Amino acid sequence: MAPVATKKSKKNSSETINSRLALVMKSGKYLLGYKSTLKTLRQGKSKLIIVAGNCPPLRKSELEYYAMLSKTGVHHYTGNNIDLGTACGKYFRVGVLSIIDAGDSDIIAKPESA
Repeated sequence: MAPVATKKSKKNSSETINSRLALVMKSGKYLLGYKSTLKTLRQGKSKLIIVAGNCPPLRKSELEYYAMLSKTGVHHYTGNNIDLGTACGKYFRVGVLSIIDAGDSDIIAKPESA
């Protein structure tokens, strides 16, 4: 019975991150992609970065390092880059996403519960 409950809670948490991400896409400021995310991290403008599950380990560790230096939160998205692109409302793959301004969403306040 316990694995069913964890599976449902995992799906529920992915639904919350997707709904919060949709709200950011509608009302906030964001940048998609690796190069532009690195630029925002270097400038200190980024509030939160979201990394797809199938991002290469070297790239992921580099992003985490820059995020640690700029005191920015990192959320590891459970799905792959296709799922992250779909959650952003785009018809292309998104490996990395940098949120500059969350808008009406509370995604920055609670990324771990998302």
